[in-house]
Amino acid sequence: MVFTGKLYSNKGGAVLDIKKILEILIIVLQGLSITIIVWGVFLCLINFIKLEISTNNRSNIVKKITSAKNYLGSYILLGLEILISADIIDSILNPTMHDILRLAAIVIIRTVISYFLNKEMKATENNQSS
Repeated sequence: MVFTGKLYSNKGGAVLDIKKILEILIIVLQGLSITIIVWGVFLCLINFIKLEISTNNRSNIVKKITSAKNYLGSYILLGLEILISADIIDSILNPTMHDILRLAAIVIIRTVISYFLNKEMKATENNQSS
Protein backbone atom coordinates (compact mmCIF):
# COMPACT_ATOMS: atom_id res chain seq x y z
CA MET A 1 0.00 0.00 0.00
CA VAL A 2 1.41 3.38 -1.04
CA PHE A 3 0.33 6.67 0.58
CA THR A 4 0.47 9.68 -1.73
CA GLY A 5 -2.73 11.42 -0.69
CA LYS A 6 -4.73 8.45 -1.84
CA LEU A 7 -5.57 5.29 0.01
CA TYR A 8 -5.26 2.22 -2.15
CA SER A 9 -7.12 -0.91 -1.22
CA ASN A 10 -5.47 -4.22 -2.01
CA LYS A 11 -8.86 -5.88 -2.51
CA GLY A 12 -10.65 -4.86 -5.67
CA GLY A 13 -8.48 -1.82 -6.40
CA ALA A 14 -10.88 0.74 -4.84
CA VAL A 15 -9.34 4.18 -4.47
CA LEU A 16 -10.32 6.71 -1.82
CA ASP A 17 -8.85 10.16 -2.21
CA ILE A 18 -8.21 11.25 1.38
CA LYS A 19 -7.77 14.88 0.37
CA LYS A 20 -11.24 14.96 -1.22
CA ILE A 21 -12.73 13.30 1.87
CA LEU A 22 -11.09 15.89 4.12
CA GLU A 23 -12.28 18.72 1.84
CA ILE A 24 -15.82 17.37 2.17
CA LEU A 25 -15.31 17.13 5.95
CA ILE A 26 -14.24 20.80 6.00
CA ILE A 27 -17.42 21.81 4.17
CA VAL A 28 -19.52 19.69 6.55
CA LEU A 29 -17.83 21.25 9.61
CA GLN A 30 -18.35 24.76 8.24
CA GLY A 31 -22.00 23.99 7.56
CA LEU A 32 -22.38 22.47 11.01
CA SER A 33 -20.89 25.53 12.67
CA ILE A 34 -23.19 27.86 10.73
CA THR A 35 -26.16 25.65 11.61
CA ILE A 36 -25.27 25.74 15.31
CA ILE A 37 -24.94 29.54 15.31
CA VAL A 38 -28.19 30.04 13.37
CA TRP A 39 -29.99 27.56 15.66
CA GLY A 40 -28.74 29.49 18.71
CA VAL A 41 -29.97 32.77 17.20
CA PHE A 42 -33.33 31.16 16.42
CA LEU A 43 -33.74 29.83 19.97
CA CYS A 44 -32.69 33.17 21.45
CA LEU A 45 -35.12 35.04 19.21
CA ILE A 46 -38.01 32.73 20.16
CA ASN A 47 -37.14 33.12 23.84
CA PHE A 48 -36.91 36.90 23.44
CA ILE A 49 -40.33 37.11 21.77
CA LYS A 50 -41.90 34.95 24.50
CA LEU A 51 -40.37 37.14 27.18
CA GLU A 52 -41.50 40.38 25.54
CA ILE A 53 -45.06 39.11 25.18
CA SER A 54 -45.21 37.87 28.78
CA THR A 55 -46.80 39.96 31.49
CA ASN A 56 -43.95 39.61 34.00
CA ASN A 57 -42.40 42.70 35.52
CA ARG A 58 -39.63 44.36 33.52
CA SER A 59 -36.74 43.52 35.87
CA ASN A 60 -37.49 39.77 35.63
CA ILE A 61 -37.76 40.04 31.85
CA VAL A 62 -34.40 41.81 31.64
CA LYS A 63 -32.75 39.10 33.79
CA LYS A 64 -34.22 36.36 31.61
CA ILE A 65 -33.14 38.15 28.41
CA THR A 66 -29.60 38.40 29.81
CA SER A 67 -29.70 34.68 30.49
CA ALA A 68 -30.92 34.04 26.93
CA LYS A 69 -28.06 36.18 25.64
CA ASN A 70 -25.62 33.97 27.55
CA TYR A 71 -27.12 30.87 25.95
CA LEU A 72 -26.69 32.51 22.54
CA GLY A 73 -23.05 33.22 23.44
CA SER A 74 -22.48 29.54 24.16
CA TYR A 75 -23.86 28.59 20.73
CA ILE A 76 -21.62 31.19 19.09
CA LEU A 77 -18.58 29.88 20.97
CA LEU A 78 -19.29 26.31 19.90
CA GLY A 79 -19.74 27.41 16.28
CA LEU A 80 -16.46 29.34 16.37
CA GLU A 81 -14.57 26.35 17.79
CA ILE A 82 -15.88 24.12 15.01
CA LEU A 83 -14.88 26.75 12.41
CA ILE A 84 -11.36 26.85 13.87
CA SER A 85 -11.18 23.06 13.55
CA ALA A 86 -12.23 23.25 9.90
CA ASP A 87 -9.61 25.96 9.25
CA ILE A 88 -6.88 23.87 10.89
CA ILE A 89 -7.72 20.89 8.68
CA ASP A 90 -7.78 23.17 5.63
CA SER A 91 -4.35 24.63 6.42
CA ILE A 92 -2.96 21.12 6.86
CA LEU A 93 -4.24 20.20 3.39
CA ASN A 94 -2.98 23.43 1.81
CA PRO A 95 0.15 24.42 3.75
CA THR A 96 1.11 27.55 1.85
CA MET A 97 2.48 30.50 3.80
CA HIS A 98 -0.55 32.56 2.81
CA ASP A 99 -2.94 29.90 4.20
CA ILE A 100 -0.95 29.53 7.42
CA LEU A 101 -0.93 33.31 8.00
CA ARG A 102 -4.63 33.47 7.21
CA LEU A 103 -5.28 30.66 9.70
CA ALA A 104 -3.20 32.42 12.35
CA ALA A 105 -5.18 35.63 11.88
CA ILE A 106 -8.50 33.79 12.01
CA VAL A 107 -7.51 31.86 15.13
CA ILE A 108 -6.36 35.05 16.86
CA ILE A 109 -9.56 36.90 16.00
CA ARG A 110 -11.80 34.01 17.03
CA THR A 111 -9.83 33.45 20.22
CA VAL A 112 -10.24 37.11 21.19
CA ILE A 113 -13.97 36.91 20.44
CA SER A 114 -14.25 33.70 22.47
CA TYR A 115 -12.33 35.22 25.38
CA PHE A 116 -14.54 38.29 25.60
CA LEU A 117 -17.75 36.30 25.11
CA ASN A 118 -16.73 33.97 27.95
CA LYS A 119 -15.78 36.93 30.12
CA GLU A 120 -19.11 38.65 29.48
CA MET A 121 -21.07 35.44 30.11
CA LYS A 122 -19.31 34.86 33.45
CA ALA A 123 -19.84 38.48 34.49
CA THR A 124 -23.56 38.35 33.78
CA GLU A 125 -23.87 34.99 35.57
CA ASN A 126 -22.12 36.46 38.62
CA ASN A 127 -24.38 39.54 38.52
CA GLN A 128 -27.50 37.38 38.31
CA SER A 129 -26.47 35.09 41.16
CA SER A 130 -25.72 37.98 43.53
